[in-house]
Amino acid sequence: MRTVDFSPLFRSAIGFDRLFDLAEAAQRVGEESYPPYNIERLDENRFQISVALAGFKPDEVELTVEQNVLTLESRRSEKEGKTFLHRGISARNFKRQFTLADHVEVKGARFENGLLVVDLVREIPEAMKPRRIEINGATTSNVAQIEAKAA
Repeated sequence: MRTVDFSPLFRSAIGFDRLFDLAEAAQRVGEESYPPYNIERLDENRFQISVALAGFKPDEVELTVEQNVLTLESRRSEKEGKTFLHRGISARNFKRQFTLADHVEVKGARFENGLLVVDLVREIPEAMKPRRIEINGATTSNVAQIEAKAA
């Protein structure tokens, strides 16, 4: 596998650190595949992450959000005295991270049929939503003409 060194770009780019971190993370995609997960878009501003955690209890899993990174981590202790003839259900510890876009917030998490389901919502602040600015000094007929041309 070919790796790309992004360090020369860090010298001339200011404020794009997260972009380069995402590019480096994209190179490591195949390295970690446990636990399996789905990311689903429910509508324009709602998303859902479903993580297959068969055999895990809620107290064995920790979910945290810090600086646009959602981290899912297990703290599973191995039960003594069990002898397996075949072990197909993984019981290992893991750490999985998801990078969240700006203004995406975790609204809740629940266990459902062996899946950890995390609900996410994008809530754009009012100050960042597009709004129409009235221009002082323009007559109402000029505004009407501008709106007619736009339509």
